[in-house]
Amino acid sequence: METDSQNIDPLLEKLWAKKYVGNLANYAWETSAPSATGREQIAEKMLGTLRFASSQAWGKTEALLISELQRHRIHADLIDPWRIASDSRLLFEKAVESYTHQLRPERFSVVIAPECGRIRQAYSAQDPRVLGFMSMQFHYTGQLLLEKLTADEKPLIADYFKVMDDHLYMPLHRAYEAAAAHVAGSPALLAVQHLLPISTQIAEFICAEVAEHNPDHRCYSGSLQDATVRISSIRDVEMFQIYLCLCVLEGNVAAVQQELFPLCVMLYPPLNVKWELVRQLLGLLGWEIQKRLPPADHKTFAPYGKALQEMFSLDVFPESNPIWSNHPDTVRFMNMARDLLQDFLQAPS
Repeated sequence: METDSQNIDPLLEKLWAKKYVGNLANYAWETSAPSATGREQIAEKMLGTLRFASSQAWGKTEALLISELQRHRIHADLIDPWRIASDSRLLFEKAVESYTHQLRPERFSVVIAPECGRIRQAYSAQDPRVLGFMSMQFHYTGQLLLEKLTADEKPLIADYFKVMDDHLYMPLHRAYEAAAAHVAGSPALLAVQHLLPISTQIAEFICAEVAEHNPDHRCYSGSLQDATVRISSIRDVEMFQIYLCLCVLEGNVAAVQQELFPLCVMLYPPLNVKWELVRQLLGLLGWEIQKRLPPADHKTFAPYGKALQEMFSLDVFPESNPIWSNHPDTVRFMNMARDLLQDFLQAPS
């Protein structure tokens, strides 16, 4: 279902888009924009390998997640490989088209947001965990496409893939919609407007701290210091921040309960992301928000930040029980997490 553009908060959308000017390391338009012929050659290379890359990406996605279907009791009929691959290819085609026509990454972020929002909504409608299959398919396809480019070519189009990767992993469009329901200057809206511009800086700092304190840990794709893992880790910390913003804007934790928590439970164990790493992430996030934002903003975020910490606490994921640390039964503990969260939110301040 398409969202009426009038229900989107333009300031929030612009704040996020502007991040691609200042924060993306690969932003190279001003100094190294290729000629029209060069852009067409890169586009041709991308489109020529897209179908094969998409097929390979599904193989990697299936290898990583197919065993999770039964373990997490996800109905197999909800996973449609053809549709997932088709939607993923459509997004990459739009990115290549925008690159060819020199639509800058920050503008592309605004243009592609509704389409990514539609896809997120479609895949999460019946079971939000299906979105994990789509996200991993897109992620692997992008990696495989970039492998076909030279070192000079990669930075020129990687930003467009990053834009879409963010929109698929994060509920940005839903946040824009929620922001539109607030009056200008509301405490919730101000807090989110203050956090968004520095969310990447916060994510980079947190990932560096977690990597330093866990030098021997290896995720599915490598150590926490590896460039590929670091990029994914930064995106995940930004994702947690966007869900935190969404909780503030909507005034409840429904988005975390319905989407973030089930997705983490399904994706993190096979990716070998330990729950202790998540707890460290959330603890540091609370401190960074308190340190970097005005006291009023911290007061706005604090209840929802504490709620997130409760959901991923030792009470829910005890380290002594390997079942919970590796492949937990989602159905078994979703009620436990919900009850703990409700108790926490209802307790006196």
